[in-house]
Amino acid sequence: MALINTSALTSPPYLQRLNKRFAVDPNPLGVMKTLSLIPAVIQTAFFVPKNRINNFKPIHSFKPKENIMKKTLYTFTALVTLTLPLQAHAGTNIQIVGSSTVYPFVTVAAEEFGNNTDFNTPIVESTGTGGGFKLFCAGAGEKHPDISNASRAIKKSEEELCAKNGVKDITEVKLGYDGIVLANSKKAERYSLSKQQIFLALAKQIPSDGKLIDNPHQNWSDIDASLPNVKIEVYGPPTTSGTRDAFSELVMETSCKDLPEFKAAFPDKKTRKKTCHLLREDGRYIEAGENDNLIVQKLQSNPQALGIFGFSFLDQSGDIVQGSLIGGKEPTFDNISDGSYGISRSLYVYLKNAHIGKTAGLREFSTELIGDEAAGEFGYLTEKGLIPLPAKELETMQGRVSALTESASN
Repeated sequence: MALINTSALTSPPYLQRLNKRFAVDPNPLGVMKTLSLIPAVIQTAFFVPKNRINNFKPIHSFKPKENIMKKTLYTFTALVTLTLPLQAHAGTNIQIVGSSTVYPFVTVAAEEFGNNTDFNTPIVESTGTGGGFKLFCAGAGEKHPDISNASRAIKKSEEELCAKNGVKDITEVKLGYDGIVLANSKKAERYSLSKQQIFLALAKQIPSDGKLIDNPHQNWSDIDASLPNVKIEVYGPPTTSGTRDAFSELVMETSCKDLPEFKAAFPDKKTRKKTCHLLREDGRYIEAGENDNLIVQKLQSNPQALGIFGFSFLDQSGDIVQGSLIGGKEPTFDNISDGSYGISRSLYVYLKNAHIGKTAGLREFSTELIGDEAAGEFGYLTEKGLIPLPAKELETMQGRVSALTESASN
């Protein structure tokens, strides 16, 4: 049986590669990542075929010589020994969670940072904005994330959760802008919709003859005869998503809050707002998880359906999907930048102040992320679809990060 050379395991290049691969924060997300790599380590060390890793059984008829058994034990011990200290130093990796919309931008910045500095590449998890804040606000220290990405501003309830768990100082940094699109396959006709029509298609309840009823609309033409006579099917994000929150606020709430029937039924503004955000649950709106790429895939197999996701994913998949006109405006870089496209929002990153100067590279990465080379008008994030901040606003954000990092270094 072939064995790997144990001396190679202790060589600096190997240790560096292994550290990059295994060094993860020992929170549930990080532990799951590390555990998932164990079969690969066993396979690498002992050359066990992949299809036998999960159902490996000892071959009793094979009796290896004692020296081979010892080498095998030493090799396995070396692997285990190497992984243990790496777990202990998991705090040397920047941990980032949050929005699936912000995820591709921060991931690109993380790769640039890892490739061009002496620090480890930050670990970025796509958990959704709400899920990200739950992890971010769970506490301070190496077991908790350093940064939370968000496709909406943090809620008061989330700030309270942070404070309750000792995360009292956080810094909000606006990264740029993004549009929310309703897209469908280029194999079908492009939709042209108003916010009111979208509301009437997706709301759980709609007004009819002076009262509220459960949404009866099955086809788009049921709402307006000028719309296609095809079934209403919209794939979109779940309630934990910042994109869902922004869509509910920018489309559903604005179309609903001043309707007489809703004002009469829900005079309390907070209750009315929550009711306006409710989407139908009869299969016309289909929650497709936090993976926007999955929505794009579903649109390919269902050309008449619509999908809700960020402009950056439309920009990346423009050869196969097309954005609907909203209020007569196409979702383009320029229309989102100047505000003429009606469904746009800000993108954020939230920094845990207490981790600056403690998590290796966090100060430097924060500066990289909001720098001109990344987030500026001609930065590499703009090339990936980020709508950049105006120059003065970007300078303000850069000053906010600079003040935070200078404070940590003093």
